[in-house]
Amino acid sequence: MTKEIAGKTLEQWKENPYIKDIIEENDVFWINDKKGSFEEEKDQVEYTGQDVKDAEDRLKRFAPWLEMTFEDTKKLNGLIESPYSKIDQFKADVEARYDTEIIGDLYLKRDDLLPIAGTIKARGAIYEVLVHAEKVAIEQGLLSGYDDDYTKFASDEFQNYFKDFSVVVGTTGNLGISVGVMAAAFGFKAIVHMSSEAKQWKKDYLRQNGVEVIEHNTNFTEAVEQGRAASEADPNSYFVDDENSEHLFLGYTTAASRLKAQLEDDGIVIDDDHPLFLYLPCGVGGSPGGITFGAKHTFGDNVYAFFAEPTHVPSLILGLLTGEYSNVSVNDFGIDGKTVMDGLAVPRTSQFVAKVMEHFFDGGYTLSDEESNRNLTRLVDTEDIFLEPAATAGLSGAAFLFKTEEGQKFIQDKGLTEKMANATHVAWATGGSMVPEEDRKKFYEAGK
Repeated sequence: MTKEIAGKTLEQWKENPYIKDIIEENDVFWINDKKGSFEEEKDQVEYTGQDVKDAEDRLKRFAPWLEMTFEDTKKLNGLIESPYSKIDQFKADVEARYDTEIIGDLYLKRDDLLPIAGTIKARGAIYEVLVHAEKVAIEQGLLSGYDDDYTKFASDEFQNYFKDFSVVVGTTGNLGISVGVMAAAFGFKAIVHMSSEAKQWKKDYLRQNGVEVIEHNTNFTEAVEQGRAASEADPNSYFVDDENSEHLFLGYTTAASRLKAQLEDDGIVIDDDHPLFLYLPCGVGGSPGGITFGAKHTFGDNVYAFFAEPTHVPSLILGLLTGEYSNVSVNDFGIDGKTVMDGLAVPRTSQFVAKVMEHFFDGGYTLSDEESNRNLTRLVDTEDIFLEPAATAGLSGAAFLFKTEEGQKFIQDKGLTEKMANATHVAWATGGSMVPEEDRKKFYEAGK
């Protein structure tokens, strides 16, 4: 009997040329043609611009405590933010490799330099732990309200109270670093369930920072399930759910208004005649999804967001192409889910993020491990910037946009052809500054 996946055989699914290419692990560049204008779409989801503002306000309330607790936040007065840089030399290199011209300026958003955790996950994960700590403190009468002094979180009274509570997360690595370090800073017992893709240095780092690491010889989805089950069995435990968390999602949204301020400080305008393109690495979908949601509320229809996934783990694109969201896994289609881009090694997308993003993101593409390795090595050679493999996925986005028929058609259909000379392209780097030197050398050699 022929095996069916969500009511169809593999051969029936392959009748869609994009799904056929994905199953065969070819590069694809896919446009989300279901998306309408921002005004049409913004009321189709339950989250609003007010939710983004609430998240920004919470981060401001905690800024004095963050500045007091983490040395690397002092420079920005407790703000968790990263710089961005123009990468002209790498742009010339990627144009030569793809035999195409990227019209407009190419920048790198350096979330590998974010304070505290050195990855994009610092945005969402730290925010979620802040939400939980604030809720517990207010419910228990430790904090009188939002206008209280938040430096109290550093006091012995707070720390001693929080030690009876635990914060649990399941992860391939980077989310665990952010959640673990932040939970431990509040005094919570931090427990991180890690899947088989997780790098050894990430496990070592967490243990050195007082975090309990539980290793699973399973993939991301199963590690999350086991973490969730363990947390639910303990009434004093809080589970950070990478697949379904609205707090993680909303934490990421705050990046957009910060980027707008940075661009404005440098005289870079985003408006009807000056489009912005974002290229975001995508695993389960929370970080690129949240950033895109915030960007649409900040820049409206003048921003275009594309998600980057490994050819061996294209979970979000596959979930949307099939219309099955998280009901299908890449493994169902015979794709092995194994990639050097460990932070993106998520076989099943987030149902909640995929359904929200259907209204907001512009498309996605896949790239091979070989291309990721090449991007990593060439970025070091041209710009002297090291990123971890998953963080390099966005670097191919602008080249795909100009090189592919789908990308060219998108530019024409959106009436952007004459505006591209004014375009700003931002590849979002998601991590790398904490990678040990020995691992850096291995990654660099792999891309030669």
